[in-house]
Amino acid sequence: MELSFEKKDINLIVALTGEFDLHTAGYFKEKIENHLDSEVNNLILNLQTIDFIDSSGIGAILSIYKRIEKRGGKMAIINISPTLKRVFEVSGVLNVIDVYANRREAVKNIQRRNFNGQSS
Repeated sequence: MELSFEKKDINLIVALTGEFDLHTAGYFKEKIENHLDSEVNNLILNLQTIDFIDSSGIGAILSIYKRIEKRGGKMAIINISPTLKRVFEVSGVLNVIDVYANRREAVKNIQRRNFNGQSS
């Protein structure tokens, strides 16, 4: 798995490439935690080029989600394939993390949620 990071205001946008499984889940969590600082409030995961995800990958996402929520931030997922979206539906991820079609939509909505505390 490869990760690329970009900060935009209070948002950390992370693009993931490759397979997200038992072998890469720890790497993902370590790298995300290394990039979270006091200026970052929200996390947006771009999963456009994720080929595969298993329960370890889902667990890693939920672990980071809990950390972001504890800090008062929000988390969103963008650019997911229909197959990946179905995996997230079945696993319950979509009950706690919002999915948006693209980065612009996610940034707009995640910041709105921070200001009024609720989903739009």
